[in-house]
Amino acid sequence: MFDYLNVSAYIIVKWMFEYEVKPVGKEKDLCEVTCVDGEKVSKIQNKLIKEQPVEVAKIFKALSDDTRVKIAYALSIEAELCVCDVANIVGASIATASHHLRLLRNLGLAKYRKEGKLVFYSLDDDHVKKLIEVAFAHQKELAKVE
Repeated sequence: MFDYLNVSAYIIVKWMFEYEVKPVGKEKDLCEVTCVDGEKVSKIQNKLIKEQPVEVAKIFKALSDDTRVKIAYALSIEAELCVCDVANIVGASIATASHHLRLLRNLGLAKYRKEGKLVFYSLDDDHVKKLIEVAFAHQKELAKVE
């Protein structure tokens, strides 16, 4: 069984690297020969196994919605906002804003506290704030290039 998996994986990898993608225009954005650095590939594959890329992908999936990005950006500017303020900032109903905030909270990107009848949200930690800030800084750089 193990040999079968190795052969299958080899065939898939071989197919991936031998699959011909024709460049558009004059630019050739792919290698013209197949060359695999086994040591680098193995090192990175082992690191990927430990780093849980699926969980990281969930973070980016949560931020793939422009309303949630707006909410995260607002929370990166103002440390804490009530749900009503968030709804007004992003131009959504309170129910919609609550839904998006709950999703961000469930993925560990935001947290909340209740004060009387109000619920205040904030980003979970500085890592999330930095992620949002870096993404917006990158977008500004891209806009300058265009």
